[in-house]
Amino acid sequence: MNVKDRERINVLDVLLDCVDYEDACQRVAAFLNSYSNKVIVTPNAEIIMAAQKDHELKAVLNAADICLPDGIGVVIASKILGKPLVERTTGFDFMMKVLGMADKESLRLFLLGGKPGIAEKAGEKITSMFPNIQIVGSYHGYFNEDDTQKVVSIINNSKPDILLVAMGCPKQEMFMLHNKDKLKFKVAMGVGGSFDVLSGNVNRAPIFMQKVGLEWLYRLLTQPTRFKRMSALPLFLLKVTACRLTKNKEVSV
Repeated sequence: MNVKDRERINVLDVLLDCVDYEDACQRVAAFLNSYSNKVIVTPNAEIIMAAQKDHELKAVLNAADICLPDGIGVVIASKILGKPLVERTTGFDFMMKVLGMADKESLRLFLLGGKPGIAEKAGEKITSMFPNIQIVGSYHGYFNEDDTQKVVSIINNSKPDILLVAMGCPKQEMFMLHNKDKLKFKVAMGVGGSFDVLSGNVNRAPIFMQKVGLEWLYRLLTQPTRFKRMSALPLFLLKVTACRLTKNKEVSV
């Protein structure tokens, strides 16, 4: 799909794809059959707020081939703006769908990120769930800028079809987009703390909380240190509301 054909919604100058899981999976299927590497990012309210001050992050998000809205906050924002998203999507659930696609095609997977040893544990879990996936390599996310070329070489030598990058925002987005022309892969996706979940180090919210969009509350209750980060959500919604009101005034003038 060409960039011109993409339907996107502008949320505080971050362009989010208006897609559901099915549409996003169809795009990934096309990416896997193409000859150029594609990058997937999954910004939530916190990341969009960070992009308000970090213009490089904003540019990187908007340069991605899929910018999948992650979390209930972004869904609420889309409704405030009068352009409701098709459905609530999460980066973790979309990653699992991508892994399901990889399993059917026996694709090659490289895991980058997490503390030393976490990517390996995540790889073991992925192999148990998706036995046809070939884990061709892994590397922790605690490397500095001087080691970037070495990491790029390690990834390229493993010849992955899919690269999962779990280094948190904005490091994972910067790594994927800044090194896109140096790296050899078909699809790369930023997956945040997903390796911690797969390895068993962190639990996801109960299913009922996931369904009603309260994963953020579960994370806050189980990780109180996230309180400062979570404060970005109400500020985000206030900023989106102010943006909508300003536009309404402009239209009425």
